[in-house]
Amino acid sequence: MAKKIYVGNLSFRTDESGLSELFAQYGEVISTNIITDRETGRSRGFAFVEMADDAQALEAIEALNNQEFAGRPLNISEARPRRDDDRPRRDY
Repeated sequence: MAKKIYVGNLSFRTDESGLSELFAQYGEVISTNIITDRETGRSRGFAFVEMADDAQALEAIEALNNQEFAGRPLNISEARPRRDDDRPRRDY
């Protein structure tokens, strides 16, 4: 079963192919999606990577969390399920 991984603290220069190559060291990568700002198209500094195998995904999370990539320490965890409502999250 596929597992989705949250990848935070990305360098704004990171592209999807480079991120995919990083995770491919640990198993089959199904998809890589760097989240961008709707108005500017610039990276928002985080992404989601989907891996084909749960065990390989967990291995990648453990191995890559807090490791430096493109000059920044990555913040990697299992992605939380998406909320059903479409309201933007506001933490203020």
